[in-house]
Amino acid sequence: MIQRFGAILRPRAPETMLVSGFAGAILLTALALLLPWSHRGSLGPLDALFTATSAVCVTGLAVVDTGSRFTALGQGVILAAIQVGGLGVMTFAALAFNLVGRRMSLRARTSLADSLVHRDLGGELRSQFLSILRVVLLLEAGGAILLFAGLVPAMGWPHAAWSGLFHAVSAFCNAGFSLYADSLTGLRANPVVSATVMALIVTGGLGVPVLWDLKKRLRRIASRAPGDRFALHTRLVLWTSALLIAGGALSLLGLGPTGESSGAGVSLSAALFQSVTARTAGFNTVPIGALPLASLLVLVLLMFVGGSPGSCAGGIKTTTLALWGASLASRLRGRRHVRILDRFVPEDRIRHASAVIGLSVLWNIGGVLILSVSEGGAGTPLREIVFEQVSAFATVGLTTGLTPDLSASGRLWIVASMFVGRLGPLTMVMVMVRKRPAEVRFPEGKVMIG
Repeated sequence: MIQRFGAILRPRAPETMLVSGFAGAILLTALALLLPWSHRGSLGPLDALFTATSAVCVTGLAVVDTGSRFTALGQGVILAAIQVGGLGVMTFAALAFNLVGRRMSLRARTSLADSLVHRDLGGELRSQFLSILRVVLLLEAGGAILLFAGLVPAMGWPHAAWSGLFHAVSAFCNAGFSLYADSLTGLRANPVVSATVMALIVTGGLGVPVLWDLKKRLRRIASRAPGDRFALHTRLVLWTSALLIAGGALSLLGLGPTGESSGAGVSLSAALFQSVTARTAGFNTVPIGALPLASLLVLVLLMFVGGSPGSCAGGIKTTTLALWGASLASRLRGRRHVRILDRFVPEDRIRHASAVIGLSVLWNIGGVLILSVSEGGAGTPLREIVFEQVSAFATVGLTTGLTPDLSASGRLWIVASMFVGRLGPLTMVMVMVRKRPAEVRFPEGKVMIG
């Protein structure tokens, strides 16, 4: 079977392998959820497809309640799909090849590098991958233990153990799936649960390159060995993430994050939690539909940016925003080259960032138009449509309450948005558009702007 799977992977382009891998995982998950012992009551094929896509694409949007409509087996299937989608289908393919002692093809290693660490792993694939996997499992296990400790006083230990494990994996993978109908609203006064979930979300959204760099730095500190400062990518991710979290929390705090008159401590914790979770995690400790319009706009902007490359998060990514901002600042100052954190940025990286932002904006504009047609007849406000579209594309999972009421065509579009958002619009275009061997240069033309 491994040989047959390797034969399928070899002739294909890396981006095609990623798309087919995620599509296959979604199909298998949907079929498993349709089994009679995976759910309670009736579950239609479209609902199973929606749930499977949301789980594999680590989104968290749900048309049926996870805790009440799915059995323990069904919840286990969803949890496995979240883990597979969070780390990436190609990552698990690499694990299978490593376990049987086989060497992956160059194309398969390239796909793994693109989906996980965005660089060539070369001959270090086995050692680095297994080390990364150990770190991920250790972080999830630690989070599960902390959540168990925070939940066990209010519920029995069997339920607290399963709930702690489920929410730890869901939080680290930035999935946002919860066993509770109100997400974590009923647990917002529990500081252990809130702090642990936030820590897992942030850690899972930093990306493997950053975690790998942090691990090397901790090793140097432990051994008291001299070392260089963090890589540019790590510094850029940490700075951008910190600014987004702090800026989002302050904005929500000023605009009224809870929608109710509560103490300053509760409001601050709610604002911080929603600022963190809007970065593609999807949990909520306050009713999203009750937030003021300005707060919803802040959440939409945070969702659109998302997490960092090589992470479980979606969105256009923090580094894309940082590069685009640096490019804009350089153009306004009349600089020929783009500099960021005292480093020169190659022009191809700037073009890549601009392409990602442009394609993402176009997809979401088209999505808002499609949902306005499919859901507008029911009198759905435009703010709920915009919020739902961006949440699906950025694989966040937050909703104002529109998800269960979506029409069949609306659900299919949200499924497509989650799929494209998880893989990235640029990857999808590379799959669909045939590459030209050479670029024809036309005569230069001048166009007025502004």
